[in-house]
Amino acid sequence: MSDGARPAHAGPTSPDSRAGALRIEARSVTRSFVKGAETIEVLSGIDLVLEPGSQVSIVGASGAGKSTLLHVLATLDRPTTGQILFGGHDVFALDDADLAAFRNRRIGLVFQFHHLLPEFTALENTMMPAVLAGVGDREARDAAKDMLAEVGLSRRLHHRPGELSGGEQQRVAVARALVMRPDLVLADEPTGNLDEKTGRAIDELLFRVHADRGASLVLVTHDLDLARKVPRRLRLHSGRLEEWS
Repeated sequence: MSDGARPAHAGPTSPDSRAGALRIEARSVTRSFVKGAETIEVLSGIDLVLEPGSQVSIVGASGAGKSTLLHVLATLDRPTTGQILFGGHDVFALDDADLAAFRNRRIGLVFQFHHLLPEFTALENTMMPAVLAGVGDREARDAAKDMLAEVGLSRRLHHRPGELSGGEQQRVAVARALVMRPDLVLADEPTGNLDEKTGRAIDELLFRVHADRGASLVLVTHDLDLARKVPRRLRLHSGRLEEWS
């Protein structure tokens, strides 16, 4: 699949250059929230380096800030202080429109709930990131078909979410997250809403397709057995990341 349209500013030194997978860094990232007269610091100086193709799992107690960290890494939420760097470039230096375009092209998101558009088919849902990036209809359609084939849904292209099982819906969500060949895939409890058997199948699918596509993967989960399947394991505690085994 070709790159399609890029933001007008994108050049050879911009973070949107497609020369290869990018090194991703979080540098001294904090995130605070004001509640009444109190300021609550959820993230307290997060440092994280993701080499291209790396895999990291993050665990932590409920309310520890795992989803907050994922939202910052996904550029959905700006840090209070600190930087998120893709290929050495601070993505939060982009304005909101260019940041949204960058996110769509370089970051794939898989959540506990699939967030598929109910009126669209599996194929149309999977095409959506490519369409938003300005990729031509035929090219977007072909890329989506290929991705749905990779997740085992070639025979379900024209089914809407309501006509798919929970596991199939999450497979579509994985296909959608990977259709643009992102540098970073962020998965937030991606199987937390599924039964154990279906969840394990989705876990294995995510690992396999991730490996085939070469993106870095950050998996947030409460499931310690699942977390241990990932080579690098981190725990979020008191606003900071620490290694665990």
